[in-house]
Amino acid sequence: MTDSEHQHDPVAVAVELERMRGTLEAGFARVDGALALLVQRSDQTDKQLADMESRLDSLERSRWPLASIAALTASAGVFLAVWEMSGR
Repeated sequence: MTDSEHQHDPVAVAVELERMRGTLEAGFARVDGALALLVQRSDQTDKQLADMESRLDSLERSRWPLASIAALTASAGVFLAVWEMSGR
């Protein structure tokens, strides 16, 4: 058979189509596996992010307000300066 006859042979076409089908199925299986892994990692990342946000919220609630500390320190400094200037 020549190449031209081989291209029109229904059996050869069917064999080639079946080979291509197998190749596509294997490729899709690899892509499906990779996507499943990415979804799993994304879920883990979401859980870690939620945990970190919760921990950050907890830290922010428990910390001293820096602005209040600065105001108290400044007030104490002014008080000490006035007290020293008054001669006591």
